[in-house]
Amino acid sequence: MTRAYEEVISVFEHGALYTHKGDQRLSLYQLSALQRFHGEHGVPYFSLIHNGVRFCEYVGVLSLGNTIFEILPKADKCPDTAIWRRVLLGMVGVVGLFDIHAPSSADLQCKRNSILDLYFELFVAEVEQLFRQGLVKAYHQLDGNVTALKGKLLFDKHILQNLTHQERFYTRYTLYDWDHLFNRILYKTIQLIFRLNKNDHLKSRIGNLLLAFPELPDILVTESLFQNLLFNRKTEAYKSALSISRLLLLNYHPDLLRGDNDVLALLFDMNMLWEKFVYSSLRKFKPSEVTITPQRSQDFWKSKIGRKAKIIPDIVINKGATDCIVLDTKWKNLDGYNPSAEDLRQLYAYSKFNHNAKTALVYPGEENILSMGTFFDEFKGYESKMECGIFQLQVDKNVILWQKKIAELIFTLLTSSPATPTSSHAPYQNTLSTPP
Repeated sequence: MTRAYEEVISVFEHGALYTHKGDQRLSLYQLSALQRFHGEHGVPYFSLIHNGVRFCEYVGVLSLGNTIFEILPKADKCPDTAIWRRVLLGMVGVVGLFDIHAPSSADLQCKRNSILDLYFELFVAEVEQLFRQGLVKAYHQLDGNVTALKGKLLFDKHILQNLTHQERFYTRYTLYDWDHLFNRILYKTIQLIFRLNKNDHLKSRIGNLLLAFPELPDILVTESLFQNLLFNRKTEAYKSALSISRLLLLNYHPDLLRGDNDVLALLFDMNMLWEKFVYSSLRKFKPSEVTITPQRSQDFWKSKIGRKAKIIPDIVINKGATDCIVLDTKWKNLDGYNPSAEDLRQLYAYSKFNHNAKTALVYPGEENILSMGTFFDEFKGYESKMECGIFQLQVDKNVILWQKKIAELIFTLLTSSPATPTSSHAPYQNTLSTPP
């Protein structure tokens, strides 16, 4: 029988947890488990501090033994964890880390205590839907003794093994059953979540799946296994379930020594997630004549004896055209301050390498703001025609509406004329002031 979680601890990115202070405190056992997971070489998700840990820019869920650490993003002063949990899940779904818009997951009933419960419920809902449709089957060959002659008789092995058992036949025959690679992956995932799940609502559903699923051989799970999966008309329905399997299986670290501190780290770099979210939003709502290009490196400098250095803008709109715009995304709150000189220098280089294109830094914010500015001419000392904007994009718990607002505001750069520094505030209401 599974045990209930000792605790679900929600903390915001870059936040710290201590054993001796704060509203939420670590037990000595929890701190010890985190220290063992951190090890001598460290992990990118958190750093060790005196009597505690400090989380980094990674967000998501870290399941450690019987404790769940839920690390949430935060771009303004709203302290409501339920809102930021919804924002995070919406962003993860948009960038395609798993499909949360599948029909079978449209009406999830689980009363969740953490993001991990949602991952499990999404997977269970997808597999239940596959059961209703019928699991895919496959042909494969087997060698072995059978009591009825079928397939091809392997005469040498038949004589060797059945000299005194004339009622048996050693044959090679074809079997059509559920022993399919996709089903093996799902079966391994069901076994994993059965072990890790502590949610009473899901316990019976996972148990029913485990009983109903055909027993299949174990499989070694690697990144290349998922990269080489080939889908066809019959297996297309597996995509959503397998995308969640990929996240769960590749990020699971069993505790081989103690057995009670298994680790499941489903954590995402918030800067990368923000970049992909903005890119996906622009692609979804772009005008038909506009082109959007994701990260693509350009040669920047070359040593006579070494390798080249490159610059890699995050997003380029209308690359090579006269109205080209280069965007660089940063997940941090300016909180009334100017961008760092380092960020502005980066945009200056992007503009130079794209024929003095317009550039913009894209941040999350508490309201929608576009502040335009210009770079100074490096020779003449006065303002040039090279523009650099600063977008602060208000976070909205309605992800589709948020994407649309992002696209509307950013694409205003395409129609704006070169001008002196301006500031425009989009008339959108702050939707983070109330819980969902």
